[in-house]
Amino acid sequence: MSDAYDFSDRIGRVEPSATLAISNLAAEKEAEGADIVDLSVGEPDFDTPSNVVEAGKDALDAGHTGYTSSNGIPELKEAIAAKLRDDGIDADADEVIVTPGGKQALYETFQTLIDDGDEVVLLDPAWVSYEAMAKLAGADLSRVDLAPHGFQLEPALDALAETVSDDTELLVVNSPSNPTGAVFSEAALEGVRDLAVEHDVAVISDEIYQRITYDAEHVSLASLDGMADRTITVNGFSKAYSMTGWRLGYFHATDEFVGQAGKLHSHSVSCAVNFVQRAGVEALENTDESVTEMRDAFRDRRDLLVDLFDEHGVDVDIGDGAFYMMIPVDEDDQAWCEAAIEEASVACVPGSAFNAPGYARISYAASEKRLREAVDRLVSNDLL
Repeated sequence: MSDAYDFSDRIGRVEPSATLAISNLAAEKEAEGADIVDLSVGEPDFDTPSNVVEAGKDALDAGHTGYTSSNGIPELKEAIAAKLRDDGIDADADEVIVTPGGKQALYETFQTLIDDGDEVVLLDPAWVSYEAMAKLAGADLSRVDLAPHGFQLEPALDALAETVSDDTELLVVNSPSNPTGAVFSEAALEGVRDLAVEHDVAVISDEIYQRITYDAEHVSLASLDGMADRTITVNGFSKAYSMTGWRLGYFHATDEFVGQAGKLHSHSVSCAVNFVQRAGVEALENTDESVTEMRDAFRDRRDLLVDLFDEHGVDVDIGDGAFYMMIPVDEDDQAWCEAAIEEASVACVPGSAFNAPGYARISYAASEKRLREAVDRLVSNDLL
């Protein structure tokens, strides 16, 4: 075996994505002929709206296959800024960077703000990539556990206040939440605002699931008084418009931040894909009906699962957004998820991947028939 590679300390700080690892295992078993109900992946099971697909095709036919300006085409940045203004954020197109997916927007934000030893505060359970990106940037992590509070932030504000200090560089807020589906109340976000202003802390507001909300109103953090100059709003097209493979996202912040982050952006990805950006304009402007239909289907599936779990004595905290649910399982959630896929042919993600041991995350981006099958299989194999 060659010793030619001397791997960086940086890459040694992170582990492969547990979510993708489970999804890959499910794919392997399916390739071997197994019938897997895959509830592990964070991907809508709906087609991209047909008008968006046609817009992409039209852009290809029109020859939009070259580089664009690094931060994005003007039409898309203007459409994004208009969308943000509808959310109550005072946004200008020049304050937007269009990225190849929301992950890239987050990565550039961490790299722009964080030096070795800087404190980043996460709200647990937290999406696995936040920790990885923070560690790649050299951050020291502090965490606030929302699990004892039904995964809600408002009752955990005292704990957050004990964690955030003048030494905190960055706080990450994700509402609606992956992995819990929780939508944080306006009062909770006002609590975040008060702490951020008091301690002069920057905040990432990851709003990728914003359009998938049910019985709670989404509030954009940057719309609150005092937050416009300290919030990096991250969003994208993967979830709301079922465009995961198109890889299109964006972030909005101050001119100063965009100027600094833009240096990393231009030297790494250059720009998001030209024709995909043009499809993004169509998604923002002409898909309200498709988004509503998908959201309503997800709500029905959530309600079905709540009822099914209740029938079998499993209490779950009901999220008002995204398409995820955390279910309580054995203390060794990794072993439980392995048994679920090996014995019941149901793929779930261990809660420990999100710093929530004792839980498993399930995605209800699957048909009602398959969701019923999943619960039946787990019950028949004594896993619920």
